[in-house]
Amino acid sequence: MKRSEVPVKETWDLSLIYKNPEDAWKDLEEAVSIAGKVEKEYKGNLKSAKNIVDCMHLCERIDELTYRAGNYFSLDMETDYSNTEAVAKCTKAMSMANDASAKVSFVNSELVRAADSELEEAVKTGGTVSHRIEEIIRWKPYLLSTETEKALADLADFMNTPYNVYNQAKLSDMRFDNFTVNGKEYPLGYALFEDEYEYEKDTDVRRAAFRNFSDKIKQYENVTATAYNAYVSRDKKLADIRGFKDVFDYLLFNEEITRDLYDRQIDVIMEKLAPHMRKYANLIKKVYKLDKMTYADLKLSVDPDFDPRVTMEEAEKYLTDGLSVMGEDYVEMIRKAFKERWIDYATNDGKCTGGFCASPYGVPASFILLSWQNRMADVFTLAHELGHAGHFKLCNNAQGVYNTDVPRYYVEAPSTINELILTGYLEKTNPDLRFKRWVLGCTVGKTYYHNFVTHLLEAAYQREVYKIIDAGGSVQAETLSKIYKDVLTKFWGDTVELTEGAELTWMRQPHYYMGLYSYSYSASLTIATKMSKRIFNEGEAAVKDWKKAMTAGCTVTPLEFAQMAGADISTDGPLLEAIEYVGSMIDEMCEITDKLGF
Repeated sequence: MKRSEVPVKETWDLSLIYKNPEDAWKDLEEAVSIAGKVEKEYKGNLKSAKNIVDCMHLCERIDELTYRAGNYFSLDMETDYSNTEAVAKCTKAMSMANDASAKVSFVNSELVRAADSELEEAVKTGGTVSHRIEEIIRWKPYLLSTETEKALADLADFMNTPYNVYNQAKLSDMRFDNFTVNGKEYPLGYALFEDEYEYEKDTDVRRAAFRNFSDKIKQYENVTATAYNAYVSRDKKLADIRGFKDVFDYLLFNEEITRDLYDRQIDVIMEKLAPHMRKYANLIKKVYKLDKMTYADLKLSVDPDFDPRVTMEEAEKYLTDGLSVMGEDYVEMIRKAFKERWIDYATNDGKCTGGFCASPYGVPASFILLSWQNRMADVFTLAHELGHAGHFKLCNNAQGVYNTDVPRYYVEAPSTINELILTGYLEKTNPDLRFKRWVLGCTVGKTYYHNFVTHLLEAAYQREVYKIIDAGGSVQAETLSKIYKDVLTKFWGDTVELTEGAELTWMRQPHYYMGLYSYSYSASLTIATKMSKRIFNEGEAAVKDWKKAMTAGCTVTPLEFAQMAGADISTDGPLLEAIEYVGSMIDEMCEITDKLGF
C-alpha cells in the first residue's frame, strides 16, 4: 500500500510529541537562539566552575530541544522515504540542529583548559550535567582546537550523506517486480521479503523470492558500496584527526569497553556457537524434508504447521500477561502503547524496514516502528521494542538528557530480556510437547538467531572491513561480497549451501552506518540471558535490581551495568553460559522432534 492508504489505527500518533509542526519548528528556533547566546556569552569565558555549569545547562537544553524536534520530523520520514516533503522537512530540521551544535562546538575544547580545581568544582555542583563534564574531560586527549571542532560540526550534515544515500537507494529508488512460481504471481518488496517470504514454508516460493530479491538489490551494489566506503573512510579520518591509535579505539571509546571485549564477543561466538547452529540448520532441513539446506531456508519456523497467526489484540494480551513479572507500572506502559498509538505497524511502500523504538526526552510516550505480519515472531519483535520503551521511560524520568546516551554495549539488554521473559511465560502456559518445541523455536530462531547469529555475523564482516580501512585501503562491492561470503562459510561450514545472493546480505543492514553497533546485540543479550535467569529464580527482588540498572543511563560503564545484573563480563563466563543455553534449547528441540516423529 501507499502510505496514504494505510488505516490510521495502524500508524503512530506523532501529535504526542507536538500538536503540530509549527511547535516543532519553534523548538528548533529556540535551540538555535540559545546556541547563539552560549556562543556570545561563554566563548573564551569558560574558566570558572559557575560559568562551566551554567553554560552546560544551556547546552543540555539545546540537546533536549533538537532531539525532540528531530525525532518528530525523522519519525515521519521513516514511515515513507518516498514522501519528498517529509524528507525535506527532516533535512531542514537536521540542518538547524547541526547549526546549533556548530555554534556551541567550542565548549568542549575550551572547557578542558580550565583549572583542575574549577573542573572538580563543576563536577561537584553540576547536577544533571556533571557526568557530561566528566566525559568531556575523558575526551581531553582527543579534542582539537576550537576552530577545528567548529569546522567538523559545520560539516555534520555532509558527514551523514552516506547513510542518507543508502536509505534513499534502498527505500525510495528500489522497485521490485512481481515474480511467478508454478503459474501464480506474487508481489515483492523489501519489507515484504524480510518480514514474510523469508519465513514462507513453501520452498519453491521462498527460494524464488530470495532469488528475485537478490537480483534486484544486486543492481544497486555499487552505489551502496560507494556510500558505505565513504562512511567507514570518514570514521578512519576522524580517528586519525583526533589522534586515536586506530579506528577501533576511536569507535569503542564512547562505549567505554576495550578492544579485547569487542574481539572476544565476535571470536567466541564464531567458534563456540557455530556447531550448535549447524545442528539447528540440520533440524530445519529434517523437519521440512528439504533436498538441501540453503541460506534462503535459515529463517524458517521449526514447525511449519504450528505457527499461529496473531492479531494485534492478541499480541497485547500476550505481552501484558507475559511481561507482568516486570510489575504493574510496566504493564500499564504496554497498555498505553496500544491505546495511545505508540506503534506504527502498517506495511506500506517506502517504509523503513526492520524495527526500532524512539523515546524522545521529555515526551511521555515512545514510538515503535515495525511491519506487522500477524506472526508470533512479530510479538517477539514488539516485546523487544517495548523493552527499549520501558528502559528509557525509567532512564528519562531519572536522568537529565545528557545521561540518557546509553552505551551500545548494553543498550539492547532491556529489549532482548523481554523476549526471554516472554519465552518463559509461554513455556508455562502449555505442557504440550509440540507447543514447547514451538516456543523454543521462537527463542532460538528469533531472539538468539537475530542477535547471536545475524548481527554477530554482520559484526564479524564489519570488523574485516574496518581492518582494510584502518590499513589505508578502500572497499568496493566485490570486496564486500567476498568478505561476507567468507564469514558465512566460516560459520556455517558445509552444512548450509550459500545460495547465490547470500553474499549480498551486507547491503541490507542500516546498523553499519552506526559505528560498531552490530556486535553489541550479542553483548547485550549475554547480559540479558544472565538477568532473565535471575528474574525467573528470584522474582521481584531481581526485577528491582534490573529496574535500578535501567535508571542509571550512561552514568555507569558496561562493566558496572552488567555487575548490577549479576554478570561479570570481565570474563567470558556469561558469554559461554549463554551459548550453552542456546545449545541446550536446540538439543531439546531435536529430542522433541524425535519423540513427535517429525
